[in-house]
Amino acid sequence: LWSSPPSNALFEFPKPALLTVKGILKIAFKLLVNDKGKFAALLVGITFAVFLMIQMTSMFAGVLKRSSSTITNIGAKMWVMDPAVNSPVSSIPMPDYVLDAARSINGVKYAVPLYSGSALVKLRDGTYQAATVIGLDDSTLFGRPALLEGKIEDIYAENGFIVVNDAEFRKLENPKIGTEFEINDNRGVVVGIAKVASSGLFGNPTLYTTYNRAITYIPSARFTTSYILVQPKNSSDIPFIKQQVQKLGYQALTDDEFIQKISDFYVYQTGFGINLLIMTAISFIVGLSISGQTFYTFILENLDKFGALKAIGTKGRELVYMILFQATFTAFIGYGLGVGLAALLIMAARLRLPDYAAQITYMNLGSAFIMVVIIAGISSYIGIRKVIRIEPFDIFRG
Repeated sequence: LWSSPPSNALFEFPKPALLTVKGILKIAFKLLVNDKGKFAALLVGITFAVFLMIQMTSMFAGVLKRSSSTITNIGAKMWVMDPAVNSPVSSIPMPDYVLDAARSINGVKYAVPLYSGSALVKLRDGTYQAATVIGLDDSTLFGRPALLEGKIEDIYAENGFIVVNDAEFRKLENPKIGTEFEINDNRGVVVGIAKVASSGLFGNPTLYTTYNRAITYIPSARFTTSYILVQPKNSSDIPFIKQQVQKLGYQALTDDEFIQKISDFYVYQTGFGINLLIMTAISFIVGLSISGQTFYTFILENLDKFGALKAIGTKGRELVYMILFQATFTAFIGYGLGVGLAALLIMAARLRLPDYAAQITYMNLGSAFIMVVIIAGISSYIGIRKVIRIEPFDIFRG
């Protein structure tokens, strides 16, 4: 009888067992950390790049936050100002009729004046210290800070001032309730110690008093209203209020819009943003060059090992996985070390320098992470091109 043909299994050459993905990644990890010098150089390059990027962007974020400290601390929903105003320190006084007109606009719940200016404070030891003076509406005290000591009613007392306890507090010789000083040859008395959400940008302590006392003590031009604080009845009334204020020749902005205007001023009109961008780009290029060159050298020194893996049946895509794993692992470790180092430095700087404005935000972390991913991607591409072209015959022949 005709029987079925014998199986040709006996005539096939045995195939090597294929490596699992876990095994491939394990080999990639051992190859990476085996040369401690190259691995350390890769980490140093990425860590240094992330550290510089976090430092630059955190300094910028801190400056922008402090530049808007007046808006944040006052807490008004809308601000009416001269259109030429770019920052709170450059307020342009408005005539009194603007306040009356703002109060008469439909949709306005109430509107109060705010004074913002600078003055010289003569301390007990005879030295002078520049200070920012905020004059609150006498009737409502809208925008008053939260008090740590004292009573807010005492601001109406003769010569009463409230001092903000922030990073600049020590410049006024750490005053207490009852401390006396001179401000533009007028007597001042501390009646309260307050806290605010954000310190100022230019290193000057802040004093709060009533509006009328501020314009009396501080020499000013014909007009004295720096800003008008407007509280709309509803959010839907804001566009109409803006239109009516614009007809008067002035500008009404929400608190978020005012903060954005200040940020745009510092970014685009002061050169600060351009300088920061250049420094961040330099740190990115340094990190990319160091990590890319070191990773390429690492690949060259391990070509024989990649060739051996290819000879035993490892596919090209599996070698790509190895390279991607090595670059990603190094990038994430370097990212964590860079962020940690930057955070430690900022914390140490704040302990020694209360005026240090840097702060780490989610935006800083996100931008640095994206740049690290780009560094890892370019480094991987350099390595992958070299490994894919390798031929096992060339390796064993060598």
